[in-house]
Amino acid sequence: MSAIQYKDANITVYESALFRTTSTLIETDDILLLVDPNWLPNEIECLQLAVHRQRNNKPFFVLFTHSDYDHIIGYRAFSTAQIIASQAFVDNKGRNKILEQIKDWDDENYIRRNYPIDYPSVDVVIRADGQQLKIGATTLTFYLAPGHNVDGLFTIVEPLGVWIAGDYLSNIEFPYIYHSSLAYEQTMAKVTPILSNHMIKMLITGHGDIALDKSDILKRKEDSIKYITDLRTSLKNELPFDFEKLMKAYHFPKIMKQFHEGNVKLIKKELGLFQ
Repeated sequence: MSAIQYKDANITVYESALFRTTSTLIETDDILLLVDPNWLPNEIECLQLAVHRQRNNKPFFVLFTHSDYDHIIGYRAFSTAQIIASQAFVDNKGRNKILEQIKDWDDENYIRRNYPIDYPSVDVVIRADGQQLKIGATTLTFYLAPGHNVDGLFTIVEPLGVWIAGDYLSNIEFPYIYHSSLAYEQTMAKVTPILSNHMIKMLITGHGDIALDKSDILKRKEDSIKYITDLRTSLKNELPFDFEKLMKAYHFPKIMKQFHEGNVKLIKKELGLFQ
């Protein structure tokens, strides 16, 4: 069984035992929407049972916020769903590497699944900020969100006021940057306009706790920008970055040190700095 982080009449946020990764099931009068089904087989089975209980012949969609292997690992367990993802997700040339990551992880952990591993085939392709999918009284509004990786996607579910953020705006992780720090900052620049243009009541991040008020969301945005700015400044000026101070706000310093060092390498490359 998956742990349930949050539940109300329309929304269930499931939390995996691994990396506090979330999977979210949203039911409106018009659709059933499942976000990033993951990780372990018993957690996937829990999601399957919930979908079976709640579908009631409604259109069923699975939304992938981005293509990281932990977020697409449950894809083929939901064969009747229509799949939503970004154009960059569709165009991803690294899909074979992603599938190998899933197979390697399952092999290393003796994981057996009752469904095949595959890269999602997308039915609803999101190409631009503001693109919408309307079904009855339910509207999904999308914003492209590159930076963490190339194919991230923000989704606003209305009239519920739910913002599905993927691997951004987490309260338990500083930015993990695999694609571009500049694109990450540009994605963070969309936060305030989204809050202005939509009545956001809840933000759901890919790892960690939901946010239920704008001040929390804005703090997460500012913390993300500050981390990137401080790291870039330290590298430009050849000054030490205070990782120990950063870790006062987070846990798991050993693994997070590896992600931080990955950010250092990427930003050095962006700045043209090489050792």
